[in-house]
Amino acid sequence: MTKPLAADDPYARTAQIFPVLAPEQVERLSAYGAVETIAPGQVLFRRGDRRADFFLVLEGQVGITRTGEHGDDEILTVHAPGQFSGELDQVSARALLVGAVALVPGRVVRVAHKDVAHMMAAEPDIGEIIMRAFILRRMGFLHHGHVGIVLIGRPDDPDTLRIERFAVRNGYPLRLVDVDNDPDASSCLGQHGLTLGDLPAVVTPDRVVMLNPQTAVLADRLGMTERFDPDQVFDVAVVGAGPAGLSAATYAASEGLSTVIIEGLAPGGQAGASSKIENYLGFPTGISGQALAGRAQVQAQKFGARLAVSRAVVGVDCERHPYRLKLEDGQTLQALSVVIASGARYRKLDVPDYDRFDGQAIHYAATAMESDLCRGQSVVVVGGGNSAGQAAMFLSRTVGHVHMLVRCEGLAATMSDYLVQRIESSARITLHPFSEVTRLEGDRTLRRIGWTHRKTKAETVVDAGALFVMIGAEPNTDWLRGCFDLDQQGFVLTGESGVAGARSAYETEKLGIYAVGDVRSGSIKRVAAGVGEGSVVVSAIHRHLEEARAR
Repeated sequence: MTKPLAADDPYARTAQIFPVLAPEQVERLSAYGAVETIAPGQVLFRRGDRRADFFLVLEGQVGITRTGEHGDDEILTVHAPGQFSGELDQVSARALLVGAVALVPGRVVRVAHKDVAHMMAAEPDIGEIIMRAFILRRMGFLHHGHVGIVLIGRPDDPDTLRIERFAVRNGYPLRLVDVDNDPDASSCLGQHGLTLGDLPAVVTPDRVVMLNPQTAVLADRLGMTERFDPDQVFDVAVVGAGPAGLSAATYAASEGLSTVIIEGLAPGGQAGASSKIENYLGFPTGISGQALAGRAQVQAQKFGARLAVSRAVVGVDCERHPYRLKLEDGQTLQALSVVIASGARYRKLDVPDYDRFDGQAIHYAATAMESDLCRGQSVVVVGGGNSAGQAAMFLSRTVGHVHMLVRCEGLAATMSDYLVQRIESSARITLHPFSEVTRLEGDRTLRRIGWTHRKTKAETVVDAGALFVMIGAEPNTDWLRGCFDLDQQGFVLTGESGVAGARSAYETEKLGIYAVGDVRSGSIKRVAAGVGEGSVVVSAIHRHLEEARAR
């Protein structure tokens, strides 16, 4: 008897994840492609292909496949008449996670990849059905760890955490094999010829074993990165995929501008690491930063924006037009306008042994991944802003106890009142005012954290397995130096902050280069403000492009 699916399993939503289109919907979609006859065994697309065509089954059956443990194809599901192929990689240029093969004689409608976005936009009711199915299929992969990588290692190892964070933040399916606690760990090591000294190791979907790969190398192997034609000129290049950058890209692409987003790690920026955002308009029960960023990413790509991850921008040639952005892998992108949305990087504490535990037991985000790592332990959260408050509340549900440290006398001056009240009423959170971390102790992992009262100089040491540091950030603007002046803290000056000749609040002293979100001097450091700036700047870009074309 088949075991019933859990309520939170995306596959339980069968009618939405594998919808059957009505005959009149099939007829409408058929106008966007060509009808083809398929034969048994015919491959429609392979795992690892990019920009696969969209297939709507008219007659017969199409099997969706993954690579099995022994390198052979295994069928995940079967599409029948009225059903269609694809998941989120259908709207991106990433390598596909699955393949498709005809199982019996039949007929399909093939819609070319380049026409899929137009099809969904022109048929919004069907487009909504298709996009929901794409999202749920990816959620199913993530929920079950299907078709993704197998990460073998210790959960508290810095490199294991680095690889896990990269996959999770980029929505790439992953199954973690904990060599200390997983009963299948020994057989997994033996199967791939690994020893404990080889870890962490990654087994890719095509069964290749990579020993502690660098993030960029792993991204290349998984087909998550893009290669660009150096002669192509984009209308808009957005640097940074935080809320402001994703907003700018979504509005630009939806208004017909050729748009590319360049992001060094993963969509979401600092907001993407937030466990819960409760004061963002339209989400009365709150939403995690990662979920918000994931939706925005899909939205931008649905309109045709291209996203390049794991490749940071390291420089820009501001003296030539189109502008030329230099990526760390040596690629060059050309764009008629540039939106700087590179946000900020986390500040660190000046404490002995900080670097030894950084990346392992020191965290700058409190998501489900970090919460699981700290389950049952006492933890310390440093910071008095909303992100620190949200982290403390989120962690208090699963950890043993949360010690919250602030340098001043309390939280009222720096944190939203609703969070202050929740923290004060929580028995699982203790606030320590006038306190700063002065000691980190442990062997292979962090075991104890000490802090000193700034006035009495009394020191407190507690058993704690994790430190969450949320004390603000510094702007990511090193790549801009030499292009134009920044303010004293390194933030980008724009028309709103006094740049002479700027034609909008977001334009810099360079015509057609704009800054939005946290990286902009004088900006309000909130998700909603960044999203607003990203949407508004597009009107200025349109004016700039019209003037450039008229010259």
